[in-house]
Amino acid sequence: MKVLKGIYAITDEKLTPPSTVIAQVEQALDAGAKVIQLRDKSSTDEELEEIARALQKLCDNKQATFFINDRVQLAKKIRADGVHVGFTDQSVKDTRAEVGDKMLIGVSCYGDLDRAKQAVKDGADYVAFGAFFPSKTKPKADVVDLEVISRAKAELEVPVCVIGGINRKNIHEVSKHNPDLYALVSDIFESEDIKATTSELNKLITKSN
Repeated sequence: MKVLKGIYAITDEKLTPPSTVIAQVEQALDAGAKVIQLRDKSSTDEELEEIARALQKLCDNKQATFFINDRVQLAKKIRADGVHVGFTDQSVKDTRAEVGDKMLIGVSCYGDLDRAKQAVKDGADYVAFGAFFPSKTKPKADVVDLEVISRAKAELEVPVCVIGGINRKNIHEVSKHNPDLYALVSDIFESEDIKATTSELNKLITKSN
């Protein structure tokens, strides 16, 4: 059963280059990451297809859920578990029409609860809010009030994901609001020991629940 809960590790072109991304993701999965997203803004679909297929297979073997960021056609082609769309990507409604009922859809909502509510109506399976702290991977992202997590949890019936600058030092601040998914890039993939870092993050969110 594919789950939308726990540590959500997101790849990055610089931190997880093609030569090492599979091994890096496997370390995160072995330490308890439950959801993986392939996020690459510069490569072509053709360049990413082999990696995407390998990551989907890896996630299947580890009982984890695999998303591809933005690339709806690639997600369809490799039959990914899901696709994540942002504000500048195609709409949730159009994405749902394109991928059908079985593929999961996640959507970036930043700090906008109304956008999240509309996304759920249009077929989103989870909604993501953030950044909650200054982010290395998205330095221009606006910082969102943590209260939006509690409001989203109270008003929405889909899993709520938090993202943006989250790390081992501050994850307790977001965990107080009981999100379902904790999305991280730098703290996991900049680490010299991905497995130890992911394991520590898992313990921190388990401890707070």
